[in-house]
Amino acid sequence: MDFFARQDQARRNTKLLVAYFVLAVVLIVAAVYLIVAGIFLRNKYDPDTILWLWHPKLFWGVTATTLAIIIGGTLYKMSEVSEGGAAVARMLGGQPLRADTSDEDERKLLNVVEEMAIASGTPVPQVYLLEEENAINAFAAGHTTNDAAIGVTRGCMRLLDRDELQGVIGHEFSHILNGDMRLNLRLIGIIHGILCIAILGRILLRTGSSSSSNSGSRKGGNPLPLIGLALIAIGFIGVFFGRLIKSAVSRQREFLADAASVQFTRNPGGLAGALRKIGGYVYGSRLLTAHAEEASHLYFGNGLGEAWFGMMSTHPPLKDRIRAIDPTFDGKFPVVLSEEAEVRTEKAAKAGIPIVSQLARDISGVELAGMRAQHVQAAEVVARVGAPTPKHLEYAANFRAALPALLLQTVRDSMGATATVFALVLSSDPKVQQQQRQKIREHFDATTEARALEINTLIANQDSAIKLPLLTLTLSALRNLSIENFDKFDACVRDMIEADCEIDLLEYAVLQAVIRHLEPEFRPRGREVIQYYSLVPLLSDCAVLLSALAHSSSADHDEVVRAFAAGVPQLRHGVTSLSLLQAADCGLGPVDEALKRLALAVPQIKKNVLDACAHTVAADGLIQPHEAELLRAIADALDCPIPPFLKGV
Repeated sequence: MDFFARQDQARRNTKLLVAYFVLAVVLIVAAVYLIVAGIFLRNKYDPDTILWLWHPKLFWGVTATTLAIIIGGTLYKMSEVSEGGAAVARMLGGQPLRADTSDEDERKLLNVVEEMAIASGTPVPQVYLLEEENAINAFAAGHTTNDAAIGVTRGCMRLLDRDELQGVIGHEFSHILNGDMRLNLRLIGIIHGILCIAILGRILLRTGSSSSSNSGSRKGGNPLPLIGLALIAIGFIGVFFGRLIKSAVSRQREFLADAASVQFTRNPGGLAGALRKIGGYVYGSRLLTAHAEEASHLYFGNGLGEAWFGMMSTHPPLKDRIRAIDPTFDGKFPVVLSEEAEVRTEKAAKAGIPIVSQLARDISGVELAGMRAQHVQAAEVVARVGAPTPKHLEYAANFRAALPALLLQTVRDSMGATATVFALVLSSDPKVQQQQRQKIREHFDATTEARALEINTLIANQDSAIKLPLLTLTLSALRNLSIENFDKFDACVRDMIEADCEIDLLEYAVLQAVIRHLEPEFRPRGREVIQYYSLVPLLSDCAVLLSALAHSSSADHDEVVRAFAAGVPQLRHGVTSLSLLQAADCGLGPVDEALKRLALAVPQIKKNVLDACAHTVAADGLIQPHEAELLRAIADALDCPIPPFLKGV
């Protein structure tokens, strides 16, 4: 399946999830009613008929109350995790890793995540460390790539070598790209709603016991403790259905994510090694947090004990997962000591050996792959969405290794990252640049201006292909800005972009990074949901987008018309003609507004829109570097990440 088919599959899994949820609710309501009726209607007991249990008013009262508890619990938990991956990571005890960390293991983890993000064309997700968890485990959570977070346990970070960690992170990036995260967050809310019955049972048990002890024994007794015990028992029904639902939607996805990780990294030994270490480690992959149950379907490995002979487990057995990757596996797990990481790191440090992967050593002599104008088929562009290859990962690792040490150190500091973004926006036109530098001084100070100018000089002669990946590397550090500095940063970037009054590829990409990848961190808003299932209300937005691409491809009017005409038919849905807009009518503002609406469309519409964009850009059979990056920026705005366009890939 391609990226869009996987996204549609995730939406269909949501319907399956709702069906299971409805079935669970019906059975729980029936169980609650039978218990309550048995308690309150026991004086009407008739051995000759079961109708003595039927009481319409009691039934509807119990049904309304039970539904209110379940739906209320579901909505409460969904609201709690509506912030995205960061909320889930904090719930599980995670702490964000700083981009400028000097810890070797933390640096190794962040480097792997950054390389994966550059290779796949996604923003760098927030990385959280579960410091109190010794188990080997990880997870990815979020609604979209904008609010995604990757959580890694202390044991996973310290006990896995770089290749093994890369396999695990590749597995988690598969969940990010396949649309699994949003389904997983909905599942957390639904499971919590089901389990609320047991929570209410514990409350009634405590309340009833306290009331009885204070008021003394009375004729007829207090029914609250009995109802509480019954509800706790029914809570186990909720646990059963919760695990059944998670098992139904999670097990096969784990096999698919394992396969995607191996395809991405082209290193089955790394992922298989991580799984083998889980099997031979005393802590395994089991988490200690009190929230382990409700988030168990998110984890890389089984975060709970084995359930009912493994039938209700959220993950396939370790041996099955390893054999799917390595058919020669003999079923034996190596003994893993908790001190292994410290010993390995200490020996490496004494020997002066940097802890890097074999991949990084192998490509040290390879030329940094820049983008070149190349003949491509437009259909190939859409096929690349959400489908990074080992070549892209090689490019990402080589890109980071090729950056000057001073620049790498700068992008890991929040204010250094701020200056780096300013440097990327600075114009080559002296007059425009002077205005932009004035804006930096107004919003920040002369020191930041000087730093931005220094970085701009450093990267001025570099291949243009390094600029967007470099921007990606700044995101982790920019998330550490204070709210006050982020507001100044946001305003300064906008003022700098508006200084030349023209739409520019790189400026557009920077603005998108500010709005899409950083703003949700500082100005959380409600979760966006799909609103458009038809292209008809989006035709004007398509006209804006395709017109902007056509005008950016050439200054010749006839070529602009041909490029626009090449893209329109690919919208399909019966669209045969749209009107080409003047350049002034499809600038940065209109394009931005158009993309906001198009981002709320179903995957198939996004696919057709991207296909139309690709045909527009490739109308002359040649994709120039600036056209390729503009295409990637548009795809990113639609939450359809395209890996870098590399020569020969």
